[in-house]
Amino acid sequence: MTTRILPAVGDPDAARAITTLLSQLPDAEPAPPVTDSTSLLDTLARLAGESLDELPEVVLVHERIGPVPALELIREVALRFPAVGVVLVTADTGPALFTAAMDSGARGLVGLPLGYEELAARVQGAASWSTGVRRHLGTGPDVFTGPGGTVVTVTGAKGGTGATVVAVQLALAAKASGRTVALVDLDLQSGDVASYLDVQFRRSIVDLAGIADISPRVLQDAVFSHPTGVSLVLAPAEGERGEEVTDRVARQVVSALRNRYEVVVVDCGTQMNSANAAAIEMADQALLVVTPDVVAVRAAKRMVRMWDRLQIRKAEETTTVVNRHNRNTEIQPPLVERITGTKVARAAIPANFKELQAATDAGRMQDLESRSTVKQALWALAGELGLVKPAAGAGGKGGGKLLRSDRGAIGFRGRGKDRGAVTVELAGMAPLILFVMIAMWQAVLFGYTFSLAGNAADEGARAATAAATSGGGTQAACEAAATEHLPSSWQDDAGDISCVQEGNLWKARVELNTPILFPGAGSFPWDVTGSAGAALEGD
Repeated sequence: MTTRILPAVGDPDAARAITTLLSQLPDAEPAPPVTDSTSLLDTLARLAGESLDELPEVVLVHERIGPVPALELIREVALRFPAVGVVLVTADTGPALFTAAMDSGARGLVGLPLGYEELAARVQGAASWSTGVRRHLGTGPDVFTGPGGTVVTVTGAKGGTGATVVAVQLALAAKASGRTVALVDLDLQSGDVASYLDVQFRRSIVDLAGIADISPRVLQDAVFSHPTGVSLVLAPAEGERGEEVTDRVARQVVSALRNRYEVVVVDCGTQMNSANAAAIEMADQALLVVTPDVVAVRAAKRMVRMWDRLQIRKAEETTTVVNRHNRNTEIQPPLVERITGTKVARAAIPANFKELQAATDAGRMQDLESRSTVKQALWALAGELGLVKPAAGAGGKGGGKLLRSDRGAIGFRGRGKDRGAVTVELAGMAPLILFVMIAMWQAVLFGYTFSLAGNAADEGARAATAAATSGGGTQAACEAAATEHLPSSWQDDAGDISCVQEGNLWKARVELNTPILFPGAGSFPWDVTGSAGAALEGD
């Protein structure tokens, strides 16, 4: 989002210098400077009179502004316009003036002569603070504005559960839907993100360890822009250097990325340290990847208990992803959910390493075929987590690909040397094959309807929270948002759509009818129900 900046500078030379540097900042929109304190207050009052959203996010106050002294002016702006972040520009950067500026309400202090890095960092910090305040007050726009980026951590219950594959595919799925995405490798001793994506890059997260304030330019130098469009922050090539990445560094890096990307996926590996513990604590969603075997499930339980003891994350706030799922094993997702106390993702990743082997051996996970059932399940997981844009949902397309893949597999069975015998065999099995194909297609329709219901409920809950914050009709907003992206056939047969408030949450519930074989040909008498919740903004 563009950051609007209003400089208050009386000296013409200083005004030119500040304006020149501000014009070089990324996503900055500097306004013409005002020359005195009166003009500044009048300008802010006029903009606030039009709308609070018209106020600039950042105001720069030069130390030689007049006639009101700079600190008095900052105090006045902070009192009258609390949603504006004020930064003082001064030659004196000593602790006494710094303390006085903070006491007056400034959000930062920039030393003279001006430097790009310091100015960018202070402006970004003040803008992030201003955006947060406006969101809390309910006056900010309901769009991505930097600090709203979603952070998802992926942790393996033990080694070899496939956490890195999950993290990489989640990032690729989010990027394919049009999101801006960063992928961070916090498996500091043995990170493999670079190997999976065929990357050779000399910089890593360690290069950010000794930097007090991570400015946009510094962050850009440490980020590798992958051809897929995903931005990568890699683990160090020398594993022993991972000790340089502390919890403070991890928090700074994740916060800086969250300010610039809509989705931040963090591969935390399997070994807990202070850095990935900080990332898990900051995450909007924490995934724990487990395989359906006793050893892995026990490891997952130990991990969840450790997070709870260290107050990193509660079990109910953790989502477990079952990888290499097989319906023939005794350990199924409901059992994993009971043992670990976590919620298990609906999308289970099938056990089909043959699909992954070629892409893994080549180190090009981005080339995994779209018809791969593993990829389809992982991208469905991304949709379940809300990492992909609703308009780019691939529920129908994924189902079609799955069906074509299944048809190919069935057709392959009919090949053999003795064509006559195969023809007779196929003729006898034709009814069974037809029945299986119809059953699989109907299962796809059920799954697609379930995905639509969940997505519609999520959209409705978000709309209800926005309407409740702005004082609008919550139920009407909930119903409109829930049905907006539904295909016409499902929209026409939609059942009950409701939103209710429970504490500081708005919960939406959407009921949809599943078509029989084809949309419009009739529907089953029972409904598929999707539910979701969203926190009430400002609470």
